[in-house]
Order: sequence, then structure tokens, then C-alpha cells
Amino acid sequence: MSESDWHDPFADDPEAAERERRRTEREARRRERQQSLGDKVRQGDESRGGAEREDAEESLTATPRAAGREAGAEPAAAEPAEPAAPAPRARTPDSAPAQASPQPVGPRKPLGGSSGAPSRTLVARRLLAAVVLIGAAAAVIFGVTKVLDRINQPEPQPAPVAEVKVRDLTIPEGLDRNQIAELTEKEGLKGDYAEESKRFKGFDLAKYGAEDAPNLEGFLFPATYELPKNGTVKDLIERQLAAFEDNLAGIDLGYAKSKNLNVYDVITIASMVEREILVPEERKLAAAVIYNRLKTGTPLGIDATIRYEDQNYDEQILLSRLNEQTPYNTRINTGLPPTPIGNPGLASLEAAADPARSDVFFFVVKPGTCGEHVFVETQAEFDQASAEYQTALEAEGGSPTEC
Repeated sequence: MSESDWHDPFADDPEAAERERRRTEREARRRERQQSLGDKVRQGDESRGGAEREDAEESLTATPRAAGREAGAEPAAAEPAEPAAPAPRARTPDSAPAQASPQPVGPRKPLGGSSGAPSRTLVARRLLAAVVLIGAAAAVIFGVTKVLDRINQPEPQPAPVAEVKVRDLTIPEGLDRNQIAELTEKEGLKGDYAEESKRFKGFDLAKYGAEDAPNLEGFLFPATYELPKNGTVKDLIERQLAAFEDNLAGIDLGYAKSKNLNVYDVITIASMVEREILVPEERKLAAAVIYNRLKTGTPLGIDATIRYEDQNYDEQILLSRLNEQTPYNTRINTGLPPTPIGNPGLASLEAAADPARSDVFFFVVKPGTCGEHVFVETQAEFDQASAEYQTALEAEGGSPTEC
């Protein structure tokens, strides 16, 4: 078809021509706005934000017909339906070439970076938080591991103690210093017991009323002692003195003190009881005889004191010796001997501190027994008991006991 044959479909329709005019004006205004928007974008960040908002607002306020045409929607109901006709192709001075429809406004890009990607600062913060969390988890795991290791670790075993070789040494009751010295020498204990037992550093004899005592006789407590394998006599003496103090602490000395007797006096009495008495039940009676004789000023008449002075524990005492004036002859001298005559045990110390409440004044060995005695109060009773003993002694040709 030639240009002369073309006919404008809107020429005979004024309403259609009016609509086409309005559309052309809208297109012109839109192009003008787009050009203005490009200029604003180039001006800077602050102007760019405002222009984007304006463009979005203008796009959203486009006429329903234009929006519908761009989006492929039906025309607005307010306008009358147009007859189906081909789109005008004529180029008139009032019209302009059709422009591409503007793209719909999408979601705004984040200020910190490209669309859909977090900013570098946010990424750094997230990485730092992740590192901190991993470190904390590692610390917790490490701590739990340490605790489990400690729980599962076996209890530390004490270091083996080196075995100390020891030896037991028994000191019988009643032995004097010289007899103990012989025993220690026989047992191979190093040192001179007789010399070392005269005094001992740290042990105060005056505490017990024995400030004038020539040695430690009476204080060397008899017992079984555990000593180092290479122990010395000093080791033994130290233990004996400690044992004496421990045992004395449990003895009631009230009765002895009421009779004006001190600790050293009690030890001396106990040493005589220990030497004379073999039967335990007789100890308190023997102590009562000594107390009663001391009270009346009568010589004790205990031959064991002479034996101690002479160191004669096996042979008979001659009658002539009983009449000699010596410090330990209690047949002649009144009162107690100068020192204990041996080292008594606990039972004899207790008997000496608290004797039987009895008027017994004599005791004589009972023939045919193993160390038993007859305890009597009067001289006549004593004479009779003594005669019986002499008869048995002559008949036996020696001690009439059965021990």
C-alpha cells in the first residue's frame, strides 16, 4: 500500500485522537523525567537517594492505562472500551516514536555493598564471633579433658619407706643399774651403761626430791624396748626415763604425800617391795609393813638392802654381816636406805604409793612355797614364824622354797 492510500483510523474518531494526544504527552513527560533522573544520579550520593525515591513515586503514580499496558493488564474500567484496531503507524508532528516501557522498580540495594551480599564489616564481625565461639568451645573441651584425666588418674602411691632394722631389749623388773649394764653388754649395745646412767641431760632429779641422788637408780623403768639395730645405751636410757615419767603420771601419790613422803621415797619403798615380793597379792602388805615401821621408827630389817650394797644376789648373808654398820644395813639403821635398791615396775610403784591399810609389822618366808610370806603383827608371831623357817632351812641344807 502506498502512502497515499494510508488512512488514519483516528481521523474520523475525535475521542481516539484525543486519547492518542494524551498518550503522546505522557510519553514526552516520561522521557523528560528519565533524562532528569540520569542527571541527578551523577550529582552524588545524597541527590541520588532522593531521585530514586522520586522516580519510584512517579512510576507508581502512572495512569492505570499506561500501567496496564506495561504490565499486560486489562484497561481500567473507568474508560470506555476501545474497538480492536491495529496500532497507529503514522508519524505525525504531534507524535513521537514509542519508547520501551520503564522497568518495574525493584528492591533497594543495601548501602554497604552489592545487592544480596553482606557488608565487609558485617562479614568481619561474623568471622570474629565464629572464632570466639570456636575458641570457647576448645577451652571447654580442654578443661573437661583435664578433669577426666585427673579422675581417671590412679591415686599416687606413697614412696616406699625404707625398712628400719630394730631390735627388742627386755629389762626385767627389779634389776639395778649394774645388772642392767651387764645385760646391755651381753646384748652388744654400744656404750657404758653404768657410766651413762649416772645423769642424763634433760632429766631433772630435783623434780622428784632426788637432788642428792648419786645416779638414776630407781628411775630406769623396766620394760621391753624397741631400739635401732645399731642403738646405744643412751638410746635405751632415754626410753627408760620417758617410760618412767609416763607411768608415774598415772599413779595416785596422795596417800604417800599425806605421810610426808616424796616421789623419791616412794620409788625407794617400791624397789624394796620389788626385791622381796614374788607374789603380786603381797605387794601392798609388804608396803604396809614398811609404812608401819617408818611410823614407829623401827628398823625395816629388809636384807635385800644389804644384798644391793654388797651386790650379793646369790650367796647367803653371814650373820656377822647383818651386824655391820653400813649405810644400807636396815637391820641396824632406821628409816629408808640412801637410794632405791633397784628399778621397780608399775605394780610395785602403785603398792608403795598406796599400801594396804593393815597393822602388819613383820613378814617371814613361808617354807615349802615359791616365795610366799607369812604377815604378822606381833613379835611373838614373828618369832614363831622365824623358828619354822630356820628348821626348814636346816632340813633342806639351803633355801626351803620350791622355786
